[in-house]
Amino acid sequence: MTDITIAVVPVAGLGTRLLPATKSQPKEMLPVGRKPVVQYVVEELTRVGMQRLLFITGPSKTSIENHFDLDGELIQNLRETGKEELLQELEFERAPVQYFYTRQRQLLGLGHAVLCAQPFVGDQPFVVALGDSIIGVNAQSDIVRRMTRAFVEKDADAVVAFEQVPLEEIHNYGVAKPRSDGDVFQIEDVIEKPSAPEAPSNLAIAARYVFAPTIFDAIKNTLPGKGGEIQLTDAIRLIVKNGGRVYGMKLVGAERRFDIGNFDSYFRAFVEFALADEKHGAALREFVERLIHAAHS
Repeated sequence: MTDITIAVVPVAGLGTRLLPATKSQPKEMLPVGRKPVVQYVVEELTRVGMQRLLFITGPSKTSIENHFDLDGELIQNLRETGKEELLQELEFERAPVQYFYTRQRQLLGLGHAVLCAQPFVGDQPFVVALGDSIIGVNAQSDIVRRMTRAFVEKDADAVVAFEQVPLEEIHNYGVAKPRSDGDVFQIEDVIEKPSAPEAPSNLAIAARYVFAPTIFDAIKNTLPGKGGEIQLTDAIRLIVKNGGRVYGMKLVGAERRFDIGNFDSYFRAFVEFALADEKHGAALREFVERLIHAAHS
């Protein structure tokens, strides 16, 4: 099998839980520290060898296309005004990757969004990375590299990233029923958003997947679930039920998922990334500590 170099990045969601911040800009373009969310995702993918990225977009997402396009006028302005040192902040524009875009014309769920990639992917294996989720502070993770390696070594139909979450939060996620222990495990079942008593484990899907192209047939044979949406988790479950080889891989060490899906998680992510900033983090930490001290004095 050839190297896996195609990644699909779904970014079509409306981001309604982040209104009004997302009324006129995608949630994937909200800044976390110095960069928009989706830039961290793209940098993670290009760092581990992805060469072609397909964004599954929707209305009001053109700022994502603009962000990854070359901006010759901005570069010229920085040079003419003596701000050449800022050119390094645009280094991501020159990453060795090709960008492609297609629209999810109906918002029918994540499974449907992935299905929109079929004409682009064809018969090749590919990565799916959700455009609103960062893995690790400053996206310092090689989870996708490890997943693609496991996909090839185990001749898998799919490899899915998982993280351990508190049981009281498990109803927000797709959840694995592992066949065995370990950081890499075969999946016996996967359930979309179970209640805590129904959950077979505390292992929640963590926004990164590697698929064989057979996922497309599974999605086509998946009935719409809650809200009329076609759930990607249900398609993965169908592969397992039909005898497919699906594996889970746990996030390890600092590979925590930052899900920019609501204000609570967004605020927490922004603060953590800002405090980790090499230039401004120390001063910000002192400022925050003074605020907390003043509030309790």
